[in-house]
Amino acid sequence: MTDTVKSATPPQTPVNYARQFERVALLLVWALTIALFSFLIPNNFLNWGNFSIMFASYAPAALLALAIIIPLTAGDYDLSVGATLTLSASTIGVLNVWQQMPIGWVLVIVLLMGLAVGLFHSLFIIYFRVPSLVVTLGSTSLMSGIVQWITNSSTIGGIDNSLIMAAVGYRLFGIPYAFYYALGAALIMWYIFDFMPLGRRLLFVGRGREVARLNGISVNKVRVGALCMSAVLASAAGILYAGVLGSADPYSGLNYLLPAFAAAFLGATTIQPGRFNPWGTIVAVYFLATGITGLSMLGIPLWVTNVFNGGALILAVTVSQITRGREASDIG
Repeated sequence: MTDTVKSATPPQTPVNYARQFERVALLLVWALTIALFSFLIPNNFLNWGNFSIMFASYAPAALLALAIIIPLTAGDYDLSVGATLTLSASTIGVLNVWQQMPIGWVLVIVLLMGLAVGLFHSLFIIYFRVPSLVVTLGSTSLMSGIVQWITNSSTIGGIDNSLIMAAVGYRLFGIPYAFYYALGAALIMWYIFDFMPLGRRLLFVGRGREVARLNGISVNKVRVGALCMSAVLASAAGILYAGVLGSADPYSGLNYLLPAFAAAFLGATTIQPGRFNPWGTIVAVYFLATGITGLSMLGIPLWVTNVFNGGALILAVTVSQITRGREASDIG
C-alpha cells in the first residue's frame, strides 16, 4: 500500500536557481548602479529630490517602451513611436496654445490621431504585406516632417496649466503623478498579458503566426489591434511628455526612441525572462535612467549618453534573443 502511494506521487521538479536568479538579476544590477553613483556623488545623487525628478522625467519613456512591447509580442516592430509621441505633443501645442482649443478636446483628438496612425500602419503592414520595419521607419520621417510644418520648427510654450499640474504638479510620496500613470499602464498591461485570452493570443501570434492561425486565432485582427494600441499608447506618452515639459518640443521627443527600445528588450531578460513583459520594461527604463542621470552628474560628455544607449540596446537584444531561444527550447 505504501509503495503504491509513493509511486502515485508525482516527482518534485528541482528548483532552477539559475533561472530564478535571472528573474532578479537586472534588479540587483540596478541596485548596484544606485550604490555606485551614491558612493561617487553622494550629495547630489543620493537624495529623494533627484529620484523624484528622474521618475517623473522618464515616465514618457516608460509609456513609450510599454507601447513598443505590444507589437513586439505579436512579432511586429513599431519604430515610429518616438515620432508619434512628438506629433502628439506638438498637436497639443498647436491646438491648445495657438488655436485656443480646450485641453480636454485636444487630448481626445490626440488619442484619436494615435488610433489613425495605428490603422495607417496596419493598412500597409497587414494588408499590403510591407515589412513593419519599412512602414514604421517611413512613417517616422513622414510624421517628423508634419511636426516641423505645423510648428514652424519652433518650440511652443504656454500649454494649459491643468495638464502640467496633472503630470508634475500633484505628487504622491513626493513623486509627481506622471510616474504613477506609467505604473498604472504597466499594471493594466500585466493583467492583459498574463490573465486575459488576448494576452495569450498576442504571445501565440508572435511565436508562430501559422500555428496560431491553425488554432483558430484571427492573426490579422490581433496584429491590427497591437499596432493600434501601440500608437495610441505612444500618443498618451506624447500627452504626458507635453505635461512634463510644459511645452511642445518638435525635436527632443525622438531622443526617447533608442532608450525605449533598449528598455523593451532589456526588460525581456528580467521578471519573466524570454518574454516582453511590462514590469521588466519598467525596471529596464529606470535602470537606464539611473545610468544616464549618474553619468550626467559626473560631468560625462553628451556623446557618452549615445554610446550608453546604443551599447545597452545591442546588449539587451543579444541577451533577450538568448533567453527567448532558451525558453522556446524548454517549452519544446
